[in-house]
Amino acid sequence: MSDSLGDLHHDLQRRLRDIRTRAEALSPLDIHARMDAIRGAADRAGLHAMEGLARLSSQLALLPGCRVATTACLDHAEDALAARTQAEQQAILAAVATRLH
Repeated sequence: MSDSLGDLHHDLQRRLRDIRTRAEALSPLDIHARMDAIRGAADRAGLHAMEGLARLSSQLALLPGCRVATTACLDHAEDALAARTQAEQQAILAAVATRLH
């Protein structure tokens, strides 16, 4: 993994952990905005599967029951970013996409 991609992964992991630790105190609009920022970063880096998951997460944050949906999406995103290889990451995100549709 290149340094810039590795730095991006660490940044995304940091942002996801921040949302998880503060989720109870954040409003749905705050969660939406933070997930949308993650979506934008993933999109700019060409991480399309992560971008899709973050987009869905940001949308779900605005619906009733957002705490449960947001937690599930954070779990999946963190699992994908923790993957050792890009192929493993894509497999995790593909499985998530299949379950969501």
